[in-house]
Amino acid sequence: MAAASGNVSVSLSSYGVATVSFYHPAQNSMSAQLLKQLAEAIVDAGSMPQTKVIVLKSEGDRTFCAGASFDELIAITDKESGARFFEGFANVINACRKSPKIIVARVQGKAVGGGVGLAAAADYCLATNVSSIKLSELTIGIGPFVIAPAVVRKIGVSAFTHLTLKATDFQTASWAKEKGLYHDVYDDRASLDEALLTFTQQLASYNPEALVRLKQSLWEGTENWDELLLQKAAISGNLVLSAFTQQALRQFLKK
Repeated sequence: MAAASGNVSVSLSSYGVATVSFYHPAQNSMSAQLLKQLAEAIVDAGSMPQTKVIVLKSEGDRTFCAGASFDELIAITDKESGARFFEGFANVINACRKSPKIIVARVQGKAVGGGVGLAAAADYCLATNVSSIKLSELTIGIGPFVIAPAVVRKIGVSAFTHLTLKATDFQTASWAKEKGLYHDVYDDRASLDEALLTFTQQLASYNPEALVRLKQSLWEGTENWDELLLQKAAISGNLVLSAFTQQALRQFLKK
């Protein structure tokens, strides 16, 4: 896929770590096509016999993921297409949830909206100290409904409420670590990548069957998410058509 529209790639190391990497020139924002590609790549990486661990990362250094593409949001004209767009995030989260492999997220920069959901959908998350987070959905008249189950599962209802209602404020990487979204935070990308390499090599050395069993245990109680996240997507798909949201998006795109 052309770089201007973003791309997703999968690579496999000699020690069994499959790296799923995504990129979009607009701060790694997620279009419908990119979400589809990302979900498929996660499924493919998990199904490769050689894969022992999956790394989820994005390209660039400033932003891990800016969430949904505003250009695509403002182009939505009916509830059905709105639901389909947000189902893209549901499909990525469910791909992470149902993958038989442990997924480690590398968050090198800011995570906004759906980007927070991607971090939460990973089993383990390494970040840098500039990887602040924000759920800004209320500022454009929608809410973080699709990603809510994944984020609440990691940080709890109270911290999720704080993050959601403080919709204009970034919370620091230290805050995200304290609440449980990030597991380890490093001073810079070099330290992050060094730790990521050491950690994933260590994971890859463990009994593969034990890792699969552990992954299943970690996600117990989420068996209804296939249906639940689609319901959440329909809520967002409806709200994005509101006059409030359409006006907010137009104002944002004029900046």
